[in-house]
Amino acid sequence: MLHILRLAKCKGLSNKNSVLPHVRELTVKTLDREKLKVFPRNEEFQVRHIGPREHEQLEMLRTIGFKSLDELTKAAVPGKILYQKDLKLEQPTTEYELLKRISQISEKNEIWRSYIGMGYNNCCIPHTIMRNMFENPGWTTQYTPYQPEISQGRLEGLLNYQTMICDLTGLEVANASLLDEGTAAAEALALAHRHNKRKRLFVSDKVHPQTISVIATRATSLGLDLEIGDIFGVDTSAKDIAAILLQYPDTSGSVYAFDDVVKKAHTDDTLVCAAADLLALAILKPPSEFEVDICVGTSQRFGVPLGYGGPHAGFFACRQKLVRLMPGRMIGVTKDFNGQDAYRLALQTREQHIRRDKATSNICTAQALLANMSAMYAVYHGPKGIRNIADRVHLLTLILAKGLEKAGNKVNNEHFFDTIKVSPKMSLKTIKENASAFKINFRYYEDGGVGISLDETTTEEDINDMYKIFSACTTVEEVSKDETYLERSLLLSHFVRETPYLEHPVFNSHQSETRIVRYMKSLENKDVSLVHSMIPLGSCTMKLNSTTEMMPCSLRGFTDIHPFVPIEQTKGYQQLFSELEQDLCAITGYDSISFQPNSGAQGEYAGLRAIQCYHESNGNKHRQVCLIPTSAHGTNPASAQMAGMQVKPILVQKDGSVDLAHLIEMIDKYKETLSCLMITYPSTNGVFEETIGDVCSMVHKAGGQVYLDGANMNAQVGLCRPGDYGSDVSHLNLHKTFCIPHGGGGPGMGPIGVKRHLIPFLPSHPVIDCSGNGNNNVKISGAVSAAPFGSSAILPISWAYIKMMGPKGLRKATQVAILNANYMSKRLETYYKTLYKGKTGLVAHEFILDVRDFKKTANVEAADIAKRLMDYGFHAPTMSWPVPGTLMIEPTESEDKKELDRFCNALISIRQEINDIESGKLDMVKNPLKLAPHTQEQVVSSTWDRPYSRELAAFPAPFVKGSNKIWPSVGRIDDTYGDKNLFCTCPPVLSG
Repeated sequence: MLHILRLAKCKGLSNKNSVLPHVRELTVKTLDREKLKVFPRNEEFQVRHIGPREHEQLEMLRTIGFKSLDELTKAAVPGKILYQKDLKLEQPTTEYELLKRISQISEKNEIWRSYIGMGYNNCCIPHTIMRNMFENPGWTTQYTPYQPEISQGRLEGLLNYQTMICDLTGLEVANASLLDEGTAAAEALALAHRHNKRKRLFVSDKVHPQTISVIATRATSLGLDLEIGDIFGVDTSAKDIAAILLQYPDTSGSVYAFDDVVKKAHTDDTLVCAAADLLALAILKPPSEFEVDICVGTSQRFGVPLGYGGPHAGFFACRQKLVRLMPGRMIGVTKDFNGQDAYRLALQTREQHIRRDKATSNICTAQALLANMSAMYAVYHGPKGIRNIADRVHLLTLILAKGLEKAGNKVNNEHFFDTIKVSPKMSLKTIKENASAFKINFRYYEDGGVGISLDETTTEEDINDMYKIFSACTTVEEVSKDETYLERSLLLSHFVRETPYLEHPVFNSHQSETRIVRYMKSLENKDVSLVHSMIPLGSCTMKLNSTTEMMPCSLRGFTDIHPFVPIEQTKGYQQLFSELEQDLCAITGYDSISFQPNSGAQGEYAGLRAIQCYHESNGNKHRQVCLIPTSAHGTNPASAQMAGMQVKPILVQKDGSVDLAHLIEMIDKYKETLSCLMITYPSTNGVFEETIGDVCSMVHKAGGQVYLDGANMNAQVGLCRPGDYGSDVSHLNLHKTFCIPHGGGGPGMGPIGVKRHLIPFLPSHPVIDCSGNGNNNVKISGAVSAAPFGSSAILPISWAYIKMMGPKGLRKATQVAILNANYMSKRLETYYKTLYKGKTGLVAHEFILDVRDFKKTANVEAADIAKRLMDYGFHAPTMSWPVPGTLMIEPTESEDKKELDRFCNALISIRQEINDIESGKLDMVKNPLKLAPHTQEQVVSSTWDRPYSRELAAFPAPFVKGSNKIWPSVGRIDDTYGDKNLFCTCPPVLSG
């Protein structure tokens, strides 16, 4: 009606009726012209994913001097590498159509009852944890807690995790998780090698086969000798074995006493590592009590879905004497400005950005979200609940074993917790047929044995079905009447645990759902995540993780699949892998993808291993030199070191580009031993370098390969393809470019794309053929992760993102990412200097602000600006990397103009505060930057002794006031105190 009256006014008509004929005429003309077309629905998702509206994009383009995104693209991206075609991808689908499609794919996976074990067990995930953590963006979209003042929630959760691991293993210190059990075991043996410099490793043949494969891959890379055999026959007397690894209980379920083995190893200064089952430790004597030095395993069965292999959190605990060599991240207790307890990442000097190729491990190998879930599972159940679960599982296993033996089958285990190996009285063929009829999966050994591993979800009816499979004419009720089945109970043996665990109040106060929900929410409220504001971290690409992308991760067809079920039961997953591989190859220009690496750092390692195996296959084992620009990600030299390479740095010019003269010099110097160049593109300094194609060509002519770090792929999708301009292999950070959330510091996913000649050297697996063509090259490449397809359960996120965006949507997302970065750089240029720009004066998708001069003029450093941003409600940009004393900003395409302007306004306001320090209006020492962040407790305190107002402290800009205010839960962290007083479990509760 409003439109009709407006039209009447324009036409000079007096009333509604007189204008109707004109409306009809206009409508008919429109219908004729459009031929009854309707709005295309297929653009719906990209409009929601890309932050700036069309009119905002035009405003921003005008600000930086361009008329269109295509004009900006041609100016920013070198013409030599610009991809001129549309990506060969499906046209975009809508969110509702996608959910229907992915549900149908998930239903192609057959959910059988799986009792395979081997480190993977089903569990009952508390619905409140599933909903409030796993499915909650307030928990999934945080970044790694490098800014502890606004990360106290997940830091407390991870400290709970460390405490849980220390309690159950009995060891003094634990880290905040690793990727899985296999990589944790490999890290343990690598630690032993660093500790005593010995080059021999001994692994029990009763360790899970996937763990052995991961260890073998790592040992080969590091030039270590690996022996696999009977742990009770190991001879350490030559004092050349760095460590031995045993499984407790072992892979077939047996529990043995290892006291003598450990004592003999220690006599010869050999470290002892144990891979343990976390739930078994609730009733089994902890490894510390038979003097194990390191204990590793997986916490998956503590409240995390099977997910066809991941993501799950591996655990790592050790003696205090080894703490300085411990891999990964560790949470420590320290003090804040007011002397209150606070949490932070401890031992930060070990991180790879500082130690580079001297790093002991790769810091980006954690599973923070899953570790927090497992810790919350222990908080929810408490020690009594965990013990009840363990007792019940053990009891059912005893009953199963007794009933099978009564029927004439032989149980090969004398002592066991939840897993038995059965020699059936019937043929293995018959057992398989019977099991198939009941849709039950067992583990089948080459010697004809059958492995059965029970779990928290096992019922009496399940046991009865197993009796039928083995032709045992009995029931749980009948077997349990004869209490002789209890004679083999661990509770009546010398293996029984007598020491308490989970005694801290946090594990004994939240057993009601009301309490656990409030506890989870209290932790969530202490963290800044993407639900609050943009997280502008350069090289970390904190973009939208849409609800529609995340929903498939909870579908039962994806969550309840054991990673070692027969491949024919996973047709849905195989379709997902095939489609995602095809899409990623179209995007990157590579010929094949391996999904096994379950982090970006693991992807780097797998890609470098593929290169090394390729050289070795050509008789060039001597090619071990890896050239890496000094501006590269810190994970690069750390990964190269782990892959057994010799790292040689390449200098970077003042404009941020690779120093070609120095590169040519180094290629010539090492041309006989050159393995590869490891380079990031666009450069880590945020610039599209014109010479990338020439650089790749030079390396190839010298016999080397090109590893292109995929961390900055968000500047390339749809615009250029690494496989086209000379790269041989890249890892793809699916948790960056392709929308898998960071989870507060993991999960990540780092599949690698390779050109055709490297396909034979992709990671393999000893249990499941993951090559897709029956060519499982275990001896050539080996496994890099415990599960054959890595963290499979989160791959639907990236699949969904690509399907909903389509070729044009993906291209536009990249263009807007570049637009947003250049717009912010332009808006801030009057106040801060952008350190590096390309020849056209543009940056790529990220840029570096140089704040180093403020140290001289105002005693202000990058860290002070980072902490002050918290008072404005923002997470800091990447701090002091790749250039010390700077801030690197990446806005991504998902942030709209209003949010970009809000962040720019915060930085501009901070620049004014720096001006006030420089001019003397604010004190050089006691000012809002040096004392930031400001907590609510500080601001409302009856004592305020700071020479600036409370309002300036807490509400430095108009947009901070009201509901937008985010209060840091602690004041500035005292890192020095934390370093001097290392404390990495839950602090005692003070009385009073």
